[in-house]
Amino acid sequence: MTVALLVALALLAVAVWNALAWPPVGTRTDEAERVSILIPARNEEREIEGAVNTALRADRHGVVAEVLVYDDHSSDRTAAVVAELARRDPRVRLIPPAPLRPGWCGKPFACAQLAEQASAPWLLFLDADARLDADAPARLVAEARRQGATLLSAWPALDMRSTAERIFMPLLNFVVFTLFPAPLSLTMPRPALGLAHGACLLARREEYQRAGGHARVRAELFEDTALARAWRAQGLRSLCLDGRGIVRVRMYDSVRAMWRGFQKILYPAFRRETSFWAFCALQVFVYVAPWVAVAVAASRGALDPVAGAAAMAGIATRLVLAARFRHPWWSAALHPAAVSAMIAAALSAWWRCRFGAGVEWRGRRYRVARP
Repeated sequence: MTVALLVALALLAVAVWNALAWPPVGTRTDEAERVSILIPARNEEREIEGAVNTALRADRHGVVAEVLVYDDHSSDRTAAVVAELARRDPRVRLIPPAPLRPGWCGKPFACAQLAEQASAPWLLFLDADARLDADAPARLVAEARRQGATLLSAWPALDMRSTAERIFMPLLNFVVFTLFPAPLSLTMPRPALGLAHGACLLARREEYQRAGGHARVRAELFEDTALARAWRAQGLRSLCLDGRGIVRVRMYDSVRAMWRGFQKILYPAFRRETSFWAFCALQVFVYVAPWVAVAVAASRGALDPVAGAAAMAGIATRLVLAARFRHPWWSAALHPAAVSAMIAAALSAWWRCRFGAGVEWRGRRYRVARP
């Protein structure tokens, strides 16, 4: 357990560094260039009106040239809802579906179709469940110009309404910000330090086209960070900043949706099979095994202070990030159970991709092979 304690303390240090030194998107709204807001939508009739309306209301400085919505072969009323919105505001336009090309995943293809139709010098890709706050488009462009970045992602605030969401959804931030040194990415241009969240991704159109756009990540389920890394690999500057106050998102609204979403994210996020298994082992070794050791010792009427310290370091890490991202404090007490469920989803995704029909998302199935 000594090794587990040391690793837990190291990851706690990374979380504290991120909590203290990772900056938010600024509040400046300089004279900004025009923005095309681009929203891929597949079976989003419940969400798309909110996304479009909040995007339009957020445009206090008149920088939004258009809001384009790509109907990605929806089987519900997504297209009809967007058509009605377009009748109310001429800036809204529905982009009809095109046949999905071989070798492409659905979202990168939808984003590529939107970019082809966009007219403004800046492209702001939003998910249908993303909700922009006031002045967000102008603030994002101003921040990108101040930072000299041509790709800027705002990491969204998580909108969590159910008990299950409050227990499990903070894991997404926990995993990223215990393993990724976000402040380092501001000063080092290495491709491996590229990070993005596809819910809110701003790109300068000229550089987007020069970099190959979403065609460069056409086969990626985890296309957002892959795009940020491809951007950096070509000598372009990409950044990911804290987007609380810019954008919020309710990613999954049920346990079933969370399970499928975690399946889609966890295994495809890793480039190599060895990296995936190392991640699973790390999570179990550092955040579950110490609690098992404490319970075993307690059942024998003994204490295991090293295991107890390791267990508390994991809870402390969750609390640090809860304070940073305003997650519910009480859910930290259930962290070992949440991690166990996350690993179960990861293993399920691995099994489906290696031996089954693949992971399912938005009615499509994807098999991901890793070396």
